[in-house]
Amino acid sequence: MEQLPDVATLVAIYNQINNYGRVNGMDLTVPRPGEVVYTMTVRDEHLSSPGTCHGGVVAGLMDAALGAAALSLAFTAGELVSTVEFKINYLHPVHLHDHLVARATVEHSGKTLVVSSAFISCPTRNDLVVARGMGTFNRYPADKRDFHLLLFPEE
Repeated sequence: MEQLPDVATLVAIYNQINNYGRVNGMDLTVPRPGEVVYTMTVRDEHLSSPGTCHGGVVAGLMDAALGAAALSLAFTAGELVSTVEFKINYLHPVHLHDHLVARATVEHSGKTLVVSSAFISCPTRNDLVVARGMGTFNRYPADKRDFHLLLFPEE
């Protein structure tokens, strides 16, 4: 397999193709491989009842953050990841216009599995932690998916 671009370039490509993140107003930054910050602001379309965010939206942000932490580390080895499982604890309700910050870190990186943990806080509510989570991700070579074609279109 060809030499992969650096992690920053791979994250930029991921941000371009990540329709889920874009549609939900999510913004990903990667301070370093294995550590990410994902942010979003709760909009009207995220509500399940007047003024209250649907738990699936919070779970989506959690899965995205956990997975992005694993993915950013997997990128360094020319690999991608897919979610095997994740767990979330909802600690407080999330409301319309809350700004959410998910911080995720890889806790373990093995031959085939990566485990990451995260918390979602709300800076607009004194950094209240609204959820905590943990996830397990399967590692596999990048050339097994269409992502490889984005990196090496001539193949």
